[in-house]
Amino acid sequence: MRPELLLPTLAALLVTFLTPASTWPVGTGPAVVRGWSPPATAYGAGHRGVDLAAAPGAAVRAVAPGRVSFAGRVAGRGVVVVELDGTGDPPLRTTYEPVRATVKKGAEVAAGAPVGFLERPTGHCPTSCLHWGLRRAETYLNPMTLLPPWLLHHGPSRLLPTQGPLRPPPYAQGRGQYVYGRELDAYGRGLSPGLPAAPWSRLPP
Repeated sequence: MRPELLLPTLAALLVTFLTPASTWPVGTGPAVVRGWSPPATAYGAGHRGVDLAAAPGAAVRAVAPGRVSFAGRVAGRGVVVVELDGTGDPPLRTTYEPVRATVKKGAEVAAGAPVGFLERPTGHCPTSCLHWGLRRAETYLNPMTLLPPWLLHHGPSRLLPTQGPLRPPPYAQGRGQYVYGRELDAYGRGLSPGLPAAPWSRLPP
Protein backbone atom coordinates (compact mmCIF):
# COMPACT_ATOMS: atom_id res chain seq x y z
CA MET A 1 0.00 0.00 0.00
CA ARG A 2 1.24 3.49 -0.81
CA PRO A 3 2.40 5.36 2.33
CA GLU A 4 0.19 8.37 1.55
CA LEU A 5 -2.89 6.14 1.78
CA LEU A 6 -1.89 4.32 4.97
CA LEU A 7 -3.11 6.96 7.45
CA PRO A 8 -6.59 7.36 5.90
CA THR A 9 -6.96 3.58 5.75
CA LEU A 10 -6.07 3.11 9.43
CA ALA A 11 -8.34 5.99 10.40
CA ALA A 12 -11.19 4.45 8.44
CA LEU A 13 -10.78 1.17 10.32
CA LEU A 14 -10.98 3.00 13.66
CA VAL A 15 -14.16 4.79 12.57
CA THR A 16 -16.04 1.50 12.46
CA PHE A 17 -15.37 0.82 16.14
CA LEU A 18 -15.80 4.38 17.38
CA THR A 19 -19.05 5.59 15.87
CA PRO A 20 -21.31 3.08 14.21
CA ALA A 21 -24.23 4.89 12.61
CA SER A 22 -27.77 3.71 13.09
CA THR A 23 -29.36 5.02 9.90
CA TRP A 24 -28.67 5.99 6.32
CA PRO A 25 -28.50 9.75 5.71
CA VAL A 26 -31.26 9.48 3.12
CA GLY A 27 -33.83 6.80 2.32
CA THR A 28 -33.46 3.19 3.40
CA GLY A 29 -30.68 1.38 1.58
CA PRO A 30 -30.27 3.95 -1.23
CA ALA A 31 -28.39 3.12 -4.40
CA VAL A 32 -24.77 4.25 -4.46
CA VAL A 33 -24.38 6.41 -7.57
CA ARG A 34 -20.65 6.85 -7.00
CA GLY A 35 -18.52 5.32 -4.28
CA TRP A 36 -15.59 6.60 -2.27
CA SER A 37 -12.38 6.79 -4.29
CA PRO A 38 -9.59 8.58 -2.40
CA PRO A 39 -7.00 10.41 -4.52
CA ALA A 40 -3.44 9.12 -4.62
CA THR A 41 -2.14 12.55 -3.57
CA ALA A 42 -3.57 15.48 -1.64
CA TYR A 43 -4.39 17.35 -4.85
CA GLY A 44 -5.04 14.38 -7.12
CA ALA A 45 -8.27 13.39 -8.79
CA GLY A 46 -10.67 11.23 -6.82
CA HIS A 47 -14.00 11.21 -5.06
CA ARG A 48 -13.86 12.28 -1.42
CA GLY A 49 -17.25 10.97 -0.38
CA VAL A 50 -20.20 8.82 -1.46
CA ASP A 51 -23.11 9.81 -3.70
CA LEU A 52 -26.47 8.30 -2.73
CA ALA A 53 -29.45 8.37 -5.08
CA ALA A 54 -32.42 10.33 -3.76
CA ALA A 55 -35.15 12.56 -5.14
CA PRO A 56 -35.16 16.33 -4.62
CA GLY A 57 -37.01 17.15 -1.43
CA ALA A 58 -36.04 13.91 0.31
CA ALA A 59 -35.35 14.27 4.03
CA VAL A 60 -31.67 14.21 4.96
CA ARG A 61 -30.82 12.80 8.40
CA ALA A 62 -27.84 12.82 10.75
CA VAL A 63 -26.36 9.32 10.75
CA ALA A 64 -25.00 9.62 14.30
CA PRO A 65 -25.43 11.99 17.25
CA GLY A 66 -23.46 15.22 17.25
CA ARG A 67 -23.45 18.99 16.93
CA VAL A 68 -24.05 21.06 13.80
CA SER A 69 -20.81 22.95 13.09
CA PHE A 70 -21.96 24.50 9.81
CA ALA A 71 -25.25 25.04 8.01
CA GLY A 72 -25.13 27.35 5.04
CA ARG A 73 -24.11 27.70 1.41
CA VAL A 74 -20.76 26.98 -0.19
CA ALA A 75 -20.27 27.86 -3.88
CA GLY A 76 -24.04 28.05 -4.32
CA ARG A 77 -24.74 24.66 -2.71
CA GLY A 78 -26.40 24.06 0.64
CA VAL A 79 -24.08 22.25 3.04
CA VAL A 80 -24.63 20.83 6.52
CA VAL A 81 -21.71 19.63 8.66
CA VAL A 82 -22.17 17.62 11.87
CA GLU A 83 -19.35 16.95 14.37
CA LEU A 84 -19.91 13.48 15.83
CA ASP A 85 -19.99 12.99 19.58
CA GLY A 86 -17.25 11.00 21.29
CA THR A 87 -14.92 10.78 18.31
CA GLY A 88 -11.82 12.42 19.71
CA ASP A 89 -9.99 15.66 19.03
CA PRO A 90 -10.30 16.72 16.30
CA PRO A 91 -13.72 15.06 15.98
CA LEU A 92 -15.08 13.25 12.99
CA ARG A 93 -17.29 15.43 10.79
CA THR A 94 -20.00 14.25 8.43
CA THR A 95 -20.99 16.50 5.53
CA TYR A 96 -24.21 16.54 3.52
CA GLU A 97 -24.85 18.43 0.26
CA PRO A 98 -26.72 19.85 -1.57
CA VAL A 99 -29.09 20.32 1.37
CA ARG A 100 -31.56 23.03 2.33
CA ALA A 101 -30.81 23.11 6.04
CA THR A 102 -33.50 22.98 8.70
CA VAL A 103 -30.96 23.21 11.53
CA LYS A 104 -28.62 25.97 12.65
CA LYS A 105 -25.00 26.01 13.73
CA GLY A 106 -24.62 24.80 17.31
CA ALA A 107 -27.73 22.62 17.30
CA GLU A 108 -27.46 19.19 18.91
CA VAL A 109 -28.83 16.38 16.75
CA ALA A 110 -29.59 12.75 17.49
CA ALA A 111 -28.99 9.86 15.12
CA GLY A 112 -31.79 9.89 12.56
CA ALA A 113 -32.76 13.50 13.27
CA PRO A 114 -33.55 15.54 10.13
CA VAL A 115 -31.01 18.20 9.19
CA GLY A 116 -32.60 19.38 5.96
CA PHE A 117 -34.02 18.47 2.56
CA LEU A 118 -32.19 17.46 -0.59
CA GLU A 119 -31.95 20.31 -3.10
CA ARG A 120 -32.23 19.99 -6.86
CA PRO A 121 -29.28 18.48 -8.73
CA THR A 122 -26.20 20.67 -9.08
CA GLY A 123 -24.47 18.70 -11.84
CA HIS A 124 -22.32 16.71 -9.42
CA CYS A 125 -24.27 13.52 -10.25
CA PRO A 126 -25.92 12.42 -13.50
CA THR A 127 -29.14 12.13 -11.47
CA SER A 128 -30.35 13.64 -8.21
CA CYS A 129 -28.13 12.54 -5.34
CA LEU A 130 -26.86 13.34 -1.87
CA HIS A 131 -23.10 13.77 -1.53
CA TRP A 132 -22.15 12.35 1.88
CA GLY A 133 -18.67 12.93 3.23
CA LEU A 134 -16.60 12.16 6.31
CA ARG A 135 -13.48 13.96 7.56
CA ARG A 136 -11.16 14.14 10.51
CA ALA A 137 -9.40 17.51 10.30
CA GLU A 138 -8.11 17.58 6.69
CA THR A 139 -8.16 13.81 6.19
CA TYR A 140 -11.04 12.46 4.11
CA LEU A 141 -12.48 9.09 5.09
CA ASN A 142 -15.01 6.68 3.67
CA PRO A 143 -18.42 7.51 5.22
CA MET A 144 -19.68 4.00 4.54
CA THR A 145 -17.41 2.77 7.37
CA LEU A 146 -19.84 4.43 9.79
CA LEU A 147 -22.62 2.02 8.85
CA PRO A 148 -22.95 -1.32 10.67
CA PRO A 149 -22.96 -4.49 8.53
CA TRP A 150 -26.65 -5.20 9.14
CA LEU A 151 -27.54 -1.79 7.70
CA LEU A 152 -25.35 -2.30 4.64
CA HIS A 153 -27.03 -5.64 3.99
CA HIS A 154 -30.57 -4.31 4.46
CA GLY A 155 -31.36 -6.06 7.71
CA PRO A 156 -29.87 -8.15 10.51
CA SER A 157 -29.13 -11.82 10.09
CA ARG A 158 -31.72 -14.19 11.52
CA LEU A 159 -31.56 -17.83 12.60
CA LEU A 160 -34.63 -19.78 11.57
CA PRO A 161 -35.91 -22.69 13.68
CA THR A 162 -35.44 -26.19 12.31
CA GLN A 163 -38.12 -28.84 12.15
CA GLY A 164 -36.05 -31.84 13.16
CA PRO A 165 -33.16 -33.51 11.25
CA LEU A 166 -32.94 -33.10 7.50
CA ARG A 167 -34.06 -36.08 5.43
CA PRO A 168 -32.62 -37.26 2.10
CA PRO A 169 -34.85 -36.62 -0.89
CA PRO A 170 -36.91 -39.53 -2.30
CA TYR A 171 -34.50 -40.19 -5.16
CA ALA A 172 -31.67 -40.68 -2.66
CA GLN A 173 -33.44 -43.28 -0.54
CA GLY A 174 -31.44 -46.49 -0.24
CA ARG A 175 -28.37 -44.93 -1.90
CA GLY A 176 -26.18 -44.67 1.17
CA GLN A 177 -25.96 -43.82 4.86
CA TYR A 178 -27.15 -40.34 5.80
CA VAL A 179 -26.63 -38.21 8.90
CA TYR A 180 -28.74 -35.04 8.89
CA GLY A 181 -29.07 -35.14 5.13
CA ARG A 182 -25.39 -35.81 4.39
CA GLU A 183 -24.23 -39.09 2.89
CA LEU A 184 -21.24 -40.70 4.59
CA ASP A 185 -18.45 -42.37 2.67
CA ALA A 186 -16.52 -45.42 3.84
CA TYR A 187 -14.50 -43.22 6.21
CA GLY A 188 -17.50 -41.49 7.73
CA ARG A 189 -16.85 -38.25 5.86
CA GLY A 190 -19.82 -36.23 4.67
CA LEU A 191 -20.40 -35.96 0.93
CA SER A 192 -22.87 -33.80 -0.96
CA PRO A 193 -25.66 -32.50 1.33
CA GLY A 194 -28.74 -34.63 0.86
CA LEU A 195 -27.37 -36.26 -2.31
CA PRO A 196 -25.53 -39.49 -3.01
CA ALA A 197 -22.01 -39.20 -4.36
CA ALA A 198 -21.78 -38.68 -8.12
CA PRO A 199 -22.16 -40.18 -10.63
CA TRP A 200 -25.89 -40.72 -10.17
CA SER A 201 -27.73 -43.42 -12.00
CA ARG A 202 -30.19 -40.73 -13.04
CA LEU A 203 -30.38 -36.99 -12.57
CA PRO A 204 -32.33 -35.74 -9.58
CA PRO A 205 -35.81 -34.47 -10.49
